[in-house]
Amino acid sequence: MKALRNTTDKEAALVLLPKVTAMLDKLAKVNIIHKNKAGNLKSSIQLHVNSL
Repeated sequence: MKALRNTTDKEAALVLLPKVTAMLDKLAKVNIIHKNKAGNLKSSIQLHVNSL
């Protein structure tokens, strides 16, 4: 997550985005984080990538 948020290269961000999204989904599935928090985090990183 930190690497994705700190990147300014859109191509690198597009490579990292599916990995981070899958990681958040897995964490929510096993109740490490709440499913709504995972959704909020995925939304915020998607907005960041779209703004690059």
